[in-house]
Amino acid sequence: MQGWLTLLILVSALTCSFVLQATELPVKSFSRLPQFSNPELSPNGSRVAFVQNVDEAGLAVLTAFDLSTGKSNYLVQSDNEKVKINWFEWANEQTLLVSVRYAAQRYGTDTTETRLVAIDANGTMEDPRVLIKPRPGGLRDDHISQFQDNVIDFLPKDPEHILIAVDLDIQNMPSVYKLNVNNGKKKRIEKGKRMIRDWMTDQQHRLRLGYVTEYKTGEKSILVRQDEDSDFERMFEYNTLTDQPVYPVGFDLDPNILYFKQYKDDKLALFKLDLTTKEQELVFADPDFDVDGGLIYSSKSGEVIGINHANTDTGRIYWDKNREKLLRSLNKVLPDTDNYLTAFSQDENIYLLYSENDYLPGVYYLGNRKEGSLSILFETYPELVPEVLTEHDYISYKARDGVEIKGYLTIPKTGEAPFPTIIHPHGGPYARDSTGFDYWTSFFANRGYAVLRPNFRGSKGYGYAFKQSQMKRWGLEMQDDLEDGLNWMVEKGYADASKVCIVGGSYGGYAALMGVAKTPDVYKCAISFAGVTNLKTLVSDSRDYVNTKMVKNQIGDDRGDLADRSPYYNVEAIKSPILLIHGEKDRVVDVKHSRMMANELDDEDKAFEYIELENGDHYLSIQRNRHITFAAMDKFLKQHLK
Repeated sequence: MQGWLTLLILVSALTCSFVLQATELPVKSFSRLPQFSNPELSPNGSRVAFVQNVDEAGLAVLTAFDLSTGKSNYLVQSDNEKVKINWFEWANEQTLLVSVRYAAQRYGTDTTETRLVAIDANGTMEDPRVLIKPRPGGLRDDHISQFQDNVIDFLPKDPEHILIAVDLDIQNMPSVYKLNVNNGKKKRIEKGKRMIRDWMTDQQHRLRLGYVTEYKTGEKSILVRQDEDSDFERMFEYNTLTDQPVYPVGFDLDPNILYFKQYKDDKLALFKLDLTTKEQELVFADPDFDVDGGLIYSSKSGEVIGINHANTDTGRIYWDKNREKLLRSLNKVLPDTDNYLTAFSQDENIYLLYSENDYLPGVYYLGNRKEGSLSILFETYPELVPEVLTEHDYISYKARDGVEIKGYLTIPKTGEAPFPTIIHPHGGPYARDSTGFDYWTSFFANRGYAVLRPNFRGSKGYGYAFKQSQMKRWGLEMQDDLEDGLNWMVEKGYADASKVCIVGGSYGGYAALMGVAKTPDVYKCAISFAGVTNLKTLVSDSRDYVNTKMVKNQIGDDRGDLADRSPYYNVEAIKSPILLIHGEKDRVVDVKHSRMMANELDDEDKAFEYIELENGDHYLSIQRNRHITFAAMDKFLKQHLK
């Protein structure tokens, strides 16, 4: 128990050092990239790899730290300008696999590309080994795979190899290769065929399942085979445009058991299928929310021991009593935070714990079950302390047509109600705001603004009907849900109706602009980061991509209707000042959306400011751009809400 006592002393000392009063922190305290992020344990638990963001230099440095010697190896760095660290994972004790991502163009069409490299964890900034080389032949002699980082199995019992799916033979139809992580040599074990777009292995590391998608029709099917010598048979099929989907999530240690998610009483639930008898069994369902996470496997036995599910106190549901007991013990030591076990060594003695709450940014801990010890590994935002941050209240209100909308309300620690207010719709729109630390919301609340984050129609997790209610309804009921949330805040006495700004990114940026265009007398101002402005352009541009059917099904294809629901075509109605911010290299929402909007605002002599972020992407990955964005928002909000 000595380790637990050590932790308590550390936590108590940390808490006692927080003597700041609720005050306005510097902008950069919020806009810094997390100082440390994404730690990954090596297979035997002797090392931790993580990204360290160095603010002064604007660098993201991938680091391997030896827990026994205390030695750090700095392996590769990125300024997040042209090439970004996408993800990384240990292939074995000596080798890290790193996916890198960058913006590019193919035949005049903007794309995002990924490449897979291997790095020696004992090295020091040596050139990474690119693992996939262009292959002559196939569909075109000049074809180079766009995505080269789809590892479908890390083969833990074969540390020199991985299984990777990549379309070297036929574009958009990946073959599966056994790839040597040391020298890049590969052997094809299954050729791309039958419109299979992705693959899945079982816990014996055999290729067992293929996802078939017909892009032109939306038809989708799941193919499964009994073993590597058997033929694939069609197990599930549906149309992505019209039918409720089915999602395979993994095999059990018993190779005849396949877990999958499908809808039960309008909510996604977890089932398992016996591939021998074809019998299905319900494993877990939540009557109020979709089961939204993946399976949890034991790294020691390979068994399925639980599932991730956000609508729980711990975000996890464990069927394994040993794992559940460990988490209960940790919750007793850290009772005021949400605690998540994120990684284990192969023998499950060493583990990583992530801990946070609304007003405490994430802290990573390193645990040792044999020693009964737990120690702080690092903090993500060390400059942000609980005394100046704020809790979020889970709330619900009725929209004008009676639909219940849930969301989160954050009240600032300074000032008195009614507060200047920010309506903050999330991106997606098929996403969902949740409890826990959020650096945007914390920043706004620290400035004295009340913040409402509604999970409006189309948000993720509330069932199939709620999800589908976004279809061709951008700017309509989805927009009304936001205004109805504001009306609820005014009725409750939280919001000053004369001092309200609507602020969002991506879809949220669209909603912010549509808010001041559709209801020009409601919002005092609007901020759009990387927002969609022209639905006609969004739909027409989708013709260059394979998902054009899905885009038309979601957004619509009537050009007059699309114009009516586009901020760009409704600029004349806008009365409120607008701040537009967009990344130059955004590959999710093209920068031309904000450029067009800025030109139209200028033509109509509207009050606006436009900031274009050099090399910026959709995620504010570059440190200087994050600082620029938050400083601009701070100035703009103080000018128009204070």
